[in-house]
Amino acid sequence: MFGRFGGKRTNDEVNNKKYYELLGVPTNASKDEIKKAYRKLAVKLHPDKGGDEEKFKEVTRAFEVLSDDEKRRVYDEYGEEGLSQQGLGASMNAEDIFEAFFGGGLFGRSKGKSRGPRKAEDVVHTLKVTLKDLYLGKTAKLALNRHRICSDCSGKGTKSGAQAVTCPVCSGRGVRVQIRQMGPGMIQQIQTTCSECSGTGETIRDSDKCSKCHGKKVVSEKKILEVYVEPGMESGQKIVISGEADEAPGCLPGDVIIVVEEKPHEVFRRQGIHLFLKKEIHLVEALCGMTTFIDHLDGRRLLLKTEPGEIIQPGMLKSIIGEGMPVYRNPTQKGNLIIQFHIVFPKFLSTEQQAILEKTLGPRPEVAMESENFEQVHMIDFDSEQMKETSHSSSSNNIYDEDQDNDERTSRVQCAQQ
Repeated sequence: MFGRFGGKRTNDEVNNKKYYELLGVPTNASKDEIKKAYRKLAVKLHPDKGGDEEKFKEVTRAFEVLSDDEKRRVYDEYGEEGLSQQGLGASMNAEDIFEAFFGGGLFGRSKGKSRGPRKAEDVVHTLKVTLKDLYLGKTAKLALNRHRICSDCSGKGTKSGAQAVTCPVCSGRGVRVQIRQMGPGMIQQIQTTCSECSGTGETIRDSDKCSKCHGKKVVSEKKILEVYVEPGMESGQKIVISGEADEAPGCLPGDVIIVVEEKPHEVFRRQGIHLFLKKEIHLVEALCGMTTFIDHLDGRRLLLKTEPGEIIQPGMLKSIIGEGMPVYRNPTQKGNLIIQFHIVFPKFLSTEQQAILEKTLGPRPEVAMESENFEQVHMIDFDSEQMKETSHSSSSNNIYDEDQDNDERTSRVQCAQQ
């Protein structure tokens, strides 16, 4: 049987067990088993803990290969020689892989600048919901266009067997430095991201580009996410869906952040875990007793009745315990429903009706008019336009007064100069 790289290949010629033996896992080990094995060995063998540095590097290299699907496939078939011939040698040093795996916070390393993996940008989306949704809870669907690592090339951007080359423009630095003469003896140095390689430090020949992603290393896809708005959530609260935003090579995937925004409700107003409601009742209900209904957010009809002989005052507040908003993540507990009453008075009463009321409520208080030192005025209904006219008239008078004052001051100054 012949191998991919020419020459007759036998099982004895290929050592594809070494990396598995270094990690102490079987050849059919899952990714989780490989990660667990590396975690245990890396902490034990790390030089900062007094471990064997060379052994630490070997274990880390084994983890780098076996945790990557493409590298593992090549290693299983052709061993270390196959990895070298396909340009799949070590892409990161052992320390970088270690810090990327543990987040840079092990052994007190958080004191310095973390060299852990970068993270792709998060996506923030506003989700408008009704007060009813926040009361009952709701599952909403969100359509998202995102970038994901190309599955054909595993984010390398190249065809199988090909590899990227050092960018000829920036020489692999990922940045370009421009020097500008600002004046005699003055120069300005400007560093910008290389436009040729987009800061990666490498480019891919057109003939070597992956046919699926065309060398971009990522592909666009549409994802439908289900977002659960829990009962009791508040406007402005965030729902984080980890790892569902864009992916990029060498980066952790970004998060989708949903910001809940409450729409105004035509009946209820929310304040924390409490609900407020303005209820109009007629004067006869306020004085003689009230029986009315409130349609709640969950569809129940609440019956309200005043106690015998109870009188509702204008603006009076009443509470119904336990009929407010559910407490977030404890929906069996609820706030209160607070009702403010607005009394609707009749616009006119006949003489006979007034007499009946006086007989029931008692006579009106008498006002003594012993002196004739008063002036009777006439009241009319208030109109906000009257305030605008009064304000305009007042402003005009002020302008006139200021002009008159200026004329008088000018006259006095002229007289003094004569």
